[in-house]
Amino acid sequence: MKMKERPAKPKGKLGVLTPGMGAVATTFFAGVESIRRGHAEPYGSLTQMGTIRLGKRTENRIPAIKDFVPLAELDDMVFGGWDIFEDNVYEAAINAGVLHRESLDRIKPFLEGISPMKAVFDQKYVKKLSGTWVKKGKTWYDKAEELKDDIEQFKKREGCDRIVMIWCASTEIFMKQSDVHRDLASFEKGLKENSPEIAPSMVYAYAALSLGVPFANGAPNLTIDIPALTELARKNNVPVAGKDFKTGQTLMKTILAPGLKARLLGLNGWFSTNILGNRDGEVLDDPESFKTKEESKLSVLEHILQPKLYPSLYSDFYHKVRINYYPPRGDNKEGWDNIDIFGWLGYPMQIKIDFLCRDSILAAPIVLDLALFLDLASRIGFHGIQEWLSFYFKSPMHAPELYPEHDLFIQLMKLKNTLRFIQGEDLITHLGQEYYD
Repeated sequence: MKMKERPAKPKGKLGVLTPGMGAVATTFFAGVESIRRGHAEPYGSLTQMGTIRLGKRTENRIPAIKDFVPLAELDDMVFGGWDIFEDNVYEAAINAGVLHRESLDRIKPFLEGISPMKAVFDQKYVKKLSGTWVKKGKTWYDKAEELKDDIEQFKKREGCDRIVMIWCASTEIFMKQSDVHRDLASFEKGLKENSPEIAPSMVYAYAALSLGVPFANGAPNLTIDIPALTELARKNNVPVAGKDFKTGQTLMKTILAPGLKARLLGLNGWFSTNILGNRDGEVLDDPESFKTKEESKLSVLEHILQPKLYPSLYSDFYHKVRINYYPPRGDNKEGWDNIDIFGWLGYPMQIKIDFLCRDSILAAPIVLDLALFLDLASRIGFHGIQEWLSFYFKSPMHAPELYPEHDLFIQLMKLKNTLRFIQGEDLITHLGQEYYD
């Protein structure tokens, strides 16, 4: 399988718009600008530091991904977004407390030049937050029209050729699909009737997809993974991806659980607890928002370990996830895991992990990669769910008849094979038998 022809290098500016300009978005904006100026390296970014093997191992063709695939250049990216607070990006980054002030002061004029547009917000969906910098439209439909105008004005003002949108805002309350989500006509009727089954994140996604803007969901919200919006994505030939950036504790699970399964080591229980501060921790202190996050975190092990296929190993394991708001920790989250496993003859063993991570430091390169890969997908005509980007998400979107692939290493293989396909290279199976024939 190969593309008919290789895509061309993009021209012009790529605008990256983020609903939410808090810790994650400001760390992303500041990081890209620091890298552009030579102040830092793009650690954690597959598009900037990753390589890809082409052909046989004996050929020794291993280019950098950014040299192999025609991605937008960092110098061609411009940034904007929406927030419920009026602070410019410099002020918001200081308040977020992720990056050292010395680092921010080196690029202060750049950061001060980015101010948020008024957000679509309703405290009913994020109960721990309240803000004044919000749109006043009477209905969801009115606010969607305002968002479309924001996007068009930003594109014109910044001279952008293309736009992508990445949700970097807070986790909304837990929601299930309902009749208003079943198709586009029902959804648009719900927008005009101000349906409570429509959350702000869905309004952003609707506005983006209506204008042909690719959308990625960085939170566990029920947003684009509803029939109405996947229908709109197909109708307008727009790529979408999500959901919930895979950063700290779940990243560890998708690394370790495949190893346990590969060695056929059994699991009795996996207890996970987190302490974190910042706005994310405050939001998740609300039980309804935590429920949304919990559903995202709990699904990972079940899909990786496949208990129906390995009943004696994984059918009865106990999985518990806790998140505790602890303001002194700020953005520096601690994820602690106690894992009870068993091996040969059923003898018990334990694994303990204490991951002192920085959520926004892990999330920022994900935002960068998603922006560049979604832009690439849009330019080559990929549309709808981009399962090859599952690598970046806790709850990867997938076709209704499929189960999600959570194994980090299978996800990476899928991503790189997609890049080989795009560039007309042979897919790699890792069979290797040809070396010994």
